[in-house]
Amino acid sequence: MTNPPSPQQNPAAPATRRSYDTVAERYAADIGAELPGKPLDRALLDAFAEVTRHGPVADVGCGPGHATAHLAGRGAAVTGLDLSPGMCAVARRGTGLPFAVADMTALPLRSGSLTGLLCWYALIHLDPPRRAAAYAEFARVLRPGGHALLAFHTSTADARPGESAHFSDWWDHPVDLTFHFLDPATETTSLTDAGLTVTAHLDRAPYPGVEHPSRRSYLLVRRDGEG
Repeated sequence: MTNPPSPQQNPAAPATRRSYDTVAERYAADIGAELPGKPLDRALLDAFAEVTRHGPVADVGCGPGHATAHLAGRGAAVTGLDLSPGMCAVARRGTGLPFAVADMTALPLRSGSLTGLLCWYALIHLDPPRRAAAYAEFARVLRPGGHALLAFHTSTADARPGESAHFSDWWDHPVDLTFHFLDPATETTSLTDAGLTVTAHLDRAPYPGVEHPSRRSYLLVRRDGEG
């Protein structure tokens, strides 16, 4: 194994960090309580916990730690990583699990150290070059045969895949956040370029009254090589 790379310059990271620090408590109260109303999401997380049960797992972009806690409840040896110190603090307080601040384009993890990596709706704040950098990091930290489960928004009534939306206000708090709606086919190509093979792909409509009304996509990927 090799040492993790030095942090790379990510121009959007400071604004994203500050924004999520600002809304961390409200985010945890509203979005952190959504999983009970999302049976398909829970089923996917359960399947992911099963295929990664033989080693360490990282929840990258973990937010308030609700998916982290779900995986831990299914027996996963999971640690949460998030760009926002505020989110990590909320997650530690709410779950009692380990969390650390990290940028997914320069993960503080040794190469080949993970059996599994979850990235649950966190890729949406990265532009295409930064997503490619994140995928390269995912491939680096996964051991051969290891799996990653990725979730992202693909469209809304007002936005198509490949488009983006900028928020300057969220829950009456000032923020500076850009949300990218991703095309699963484009992301599959980028993942393949990074050495990650998509083994399952699922799309779904939003759950009415439970979550933001966006269509979502889930990709289960495997790092190339023998496990």
